[in-house]
Amino acid sequence: MQPILTTSRRLRKIIVLILLAAFLLPVVVRASAYAFYRGTTNWRKADWSSSGLLPRAETYAPARVLIMSGRAGGLKGVLAIHSWIVVKRANAESWTRYDVVGWTPVPVQTNYWVADARWFDTVPTIVADISGAEAQALIPKIETAAQHYPYGKSGDYRIWPGPNSNTFVAAVLRAVPELELQLPPNAVGRDYRSLPYAGLTDSGTGIEISLWGVLGVKLGWVEGLELNVLGLVAGFDFRHPAIKLPGYGRIGFAAA
Repeated sequence: MQPILTTSRRLRKIIVLILLAAFLLPVVVRASAYAFYRGTTNWRKADWSSSGLLPRAETYAPARVLIMSGRAGGLKGVLAIHSWIVVKRANAESWTRYDVVGWTPVPVQTNYWVADARWFDTVPTIVADISGAEAQALIPKIETAAQHYPYGKSGDYRIWPGPNSNTFVAAVLRAVPELELQLPPNAVGRDYRSLPYAGLTDSGTGIEISLWGVLGVKLGWVEGLELNVLGLVAGFDFRHPAIKLPGYGRIGFAAA
């Protein structure tokens, strides 16, 4: 009996150490880096100009859909990114950008910034980029999902655990499952739901169990294996081999 108890204790210790290494260590390292290099933390002083990632809309005829993200400002940037959606119908002469922010009377904003604007000085990351006929077919669904975002009323926005900017983009992705996409692991708030959830993942390629986006687990082709603790995500991407760590997102091969 004693050897079994000893083995059980060792196993528990190993599990605790793994969890600490996966969740606590990356946060400590990110926070230490932030202490030495904070970047721009004042939004009034930050550069919000075009990054030049996108061409002028009138010179680009095809339809296009992009999911973009940028490192959040201040202390939030230690752990989280801000994400948004950009669309352009075929032959349209302007890009349309959808964001959710917490300081406006209505959270969902259209063209509050230029489509490819820097976010707190940094050039944004393109999470997904779809063009042509596929994008043209998806845009009406994306627009409808943005208009019917369930947390779009004044006062609905909440930084943690959500609903925030990443909750908005994740909700749109769920409404358009043919995209087969999910936001990066450090898009804190992407897993928020107002009720406990058990069912398909955002991409529709796996299963998920989540308690208000604060505690949960996912297993799927697009999502890989993810463990969510207090909105922080650790796990593995099997499709495009990478590890997922709080604050860092993915480390490994780029996601398609």
